[in-house]
Amino acid sequence: MSLQAGPSQPRKKSKRRHAHSVHSSKVKRLTEKQQVEALERDAQEYISPPDLKLFSDLPLSDMTKRGLKKAFFVDMTEIQAQSLPVSLKGKDVLGAARTGSGKTLAFLIPVLEILYRRKWGPQDGLGALIISPTRELAVQIFEVLRSIGGYHSFSAGLVIGGKNLKDERERLSRMNILVATPGRLLQHMDQTYGFDSDNLQLLVLDEADRILDMGFSRTLTALLSHLPKTRQTLLFSATQTQSVSDLARLSLHDPISVSSDVAAEPTDPSSNDPSAAHHLAIPKGLEQHYVVCELDKKLDVLWSFIKSHLQSKTIVFMSSSKQVRFGFETFKRMHPGVPLLHLYGKQKQMTRLQTFNRFTKMQHAVLFATDIAARGLDFPSVNWVLQVDAPEDAETYLHRVGRTARYESNGKGLLFLLPSEEEGMKAALEKRGVKVASIKIKNSKTQSIQNQLQNLAFQDPDIKYLAQRAFVSYLRSIHLQKDKSIFKLAELPVEAYAVSLGLPGAPKIKFLSREQAKGRKNASRAVAELDAEVANEQRSAVAETDDEESGEDEEEGAGSLSEESSADGERNKTSAQPDKVNRVRTKYDRMFERKNQNILSEHYTKLVDSDPDGSDDDFLTLARANHALPGDDPALPTSENLSKRKEKMGKSKRAMLKFKGAPQRLVFDDDGNAHEMYEMRDVDEVFGSEKTAVLEAGRRFVEDEKRRLQGADLRDKEEAKDKKREKKRKRKDRENEVDDDVDGPIYAPLDEDDGYVSPDFDLPSASDDERAAPPPKRTRTAKPAPASNGTGSDIEDEEEFALRLLRRR
Repeated sequence: MSLQAGPSQPRKKSKRRHAHSVHSSKVKRLTEKQQVEALERDAQEYISPPDLKLFSDLPLSDMTKRGLKKAFFVDMTEIQAQSLPVSLKGKDVLGAARTGSGKTLAFLIPVLEILYRRKWGPQDGLGALIISPTRELAVQIFEVLRSIGGYHSFSAGLVIGGKNLKDERERLSRMNILVATPGRLLQHMDQTYGFDSDNLQLLVLDEADRILDMGFSRTLTALLSHLPKTRQTLLFSATQTQSVSDLARLSLHDPISVSSDVAAEPTDPSSNDPSAAHHLAIPKGLEQHYVVCELDKKLDVLWSFIKSHLQSKTIVFMSSSKQVRFGFETFKRMHPGVPLLHLYGKQKQMTRLQTFNRFTKMQHAVLFATDIAARGLDFPSVNWVLQVDAPEDAETYLHRVGRTARYESNGKGLLFLLPSEEEGMKAALEKRGVKVASIKIKNSKTQSIQNQLQNLAFQDPDIKYLAQRAFVSYLRSIHLQKDKSIFKLAELPVEAYAVSLGLPGAPKIKFLSREQAKGRKNASRAVAELDAEVANEQRSAVAETDDEESGEDEEEGAGSLSEESSADGERNKTSAQPDKVNRVRTKYDRMFERKNQNILSEHYTKLVDSDPDGSDDDFLTLARANHALPGDDPALPTSENLSKRKEKMGKSKRAMLKFKGAPQRLVFDDDGNAHEMYEMRDVDEVFGSEKTAVLEAGRRFVEDEKRRLQGADLRDKEEAKDKKREKKRKRKDRENEVDDDVDGPIYAPLDEDDGYVSPDFDLPSASDDERAAPPPKRTRTAKPAPASNGTGSDIEDEEEFALRLLRRR
């Protein structure tokens, strides 16, 4: 039997398999295309039933359904059930829903579905853009997108501030879905080469009111100018304000408004009435309370609350980052018995993300935070939300308490109000349909921490510095609030508040001093303007009466006018008096208003008496005279029109030396005459007839000094030569001593086991002593003598020299 190399039959089978695979891939592509067309048709024709609850009932792709099931999203919330059937059809949506109602899925599912139905690929570029107000919210949206979109083949990216801009640029052009904050996104649009958004299909604005509140309105307008007009836009927010309506009017095309849990319908985007407002949607499981306490007792109440709720998860909101840092650092040193965290905007990005993740995973913790954590962040199982500082408006209050009682869970909120803030805040909340119950705190349960804070501030200068910054930042935040019916800076106990922070006294606040001075200045101006108006009215009345009186002659008229002018002068004097009283006092006014300013005036007058007679009546009397210094020419006019360059050069010392010469140092003699300190006198005046003898003596002195210096130079050269010769002699003596004492260098014995075998030379016989003796040392001047006669002794020397070289190697 003969065997042939190589299978022949399997080749035919492989061709059939390849043809079968090609056929199956064609069928698969056709099937997928048909599925996408059928899905698009179903989404356009879909009519949502009134009892829509499950995600599986929607016309979604299999990949999206698998992602939702893997992330345990089964039932829809109210905002999702209302918005998804509309947004899946490609229409613009203006959504308003209470915080924690699931708005994130309401716009992420349409993002995945729209791009899938339009067969979006890596070569198509950016297809969906999601803009978030804060970095933490952007990270949270990106994590939800990863959890539900894992079965899709889209590439998604996160662009937020605080990360390396270069790394983001390299990956930006390959992204299909982008989650970004406004500032960093606009920076990439302006600076990153190759970032193209011309094919954008979907734009999502999450927490649009917060984007506008944070000062991103101009940034958002610039972003919208970069994006194409033909796009689908989804705008979601927990509150509908006038600014949101204006934004919707600019960026949305025929939007459909959807809302959930709202007592009244949201503001119509086309309406121009700014007063049209709806009631805020409060989570169903939320218990709301407020407590009235003095400003200097806030930290005591907060500490007592934390100590009595050690097994709770709490978020503490404060108005500024300085207060957050002070509260966190002081409470951490006092060891309340529960983990403490803090989150504010000026932290580094990695620190913010670590704090966000740690608090999310903890069961019992206290998070000190600013309003940066009040929007959209989903912290699970938060039991209490404490608002230590009052929010600026009802919308901010809603977003703060919305961190608890999310979805179907329960939560509690506690608002700290000052006695001056109670009435205004209650009215503002009730106007938006929010009713908060009042509770009282037992004084016996409240622990004072004022002494502990004072000890910390005394022991640690950093704590004292943080307390000062917290004090100033809180008062500044109250001063900058718009609603003055709630925030009344003049009624705050400033001194007591400073003591409660551990400070020995209230720090100086510059902006308050400026505002008080500005108020006094404006008050004085208002009084002066009012007096001027009264005076003008009186003048006009007197002029009318003068016109009516026609029987008086010119002298009487002139007398009346003089009387009236004198009366006007008296009125002006009286009207100027309150201006002097109420005007702003400068430091010079205070200096000249001192009562003891003339105590030494009489003695000073005697001391600087300028009597030209120079009488010696008084002891220690200084006779003063006006001295005309050289260079002061009163006839030359001074230029008033100097350029800025000339003025700047005149202020420079170098320029003064260049144009005016070196300065002169003058001294005054007993008669008051000025002289230069080192003034050169004339030779003839000093020596007179002895001038020739003096000059000859000087010449002889110079020649003698010259000869003396030349002799000193010769002696120095001889000493240097002697030192050099002595040094050379000592070196030769040392070399001779070495040659006499040692015949040659001493070599270390070779190791027997080093593997080296000494070569066997055919040398003449010699004694062992001669072979063992080392060769003599060569001096620096010695040179090997050449073989002159070719005798055997020269050959021995050369061979011995070669052996020595081999041993040395």
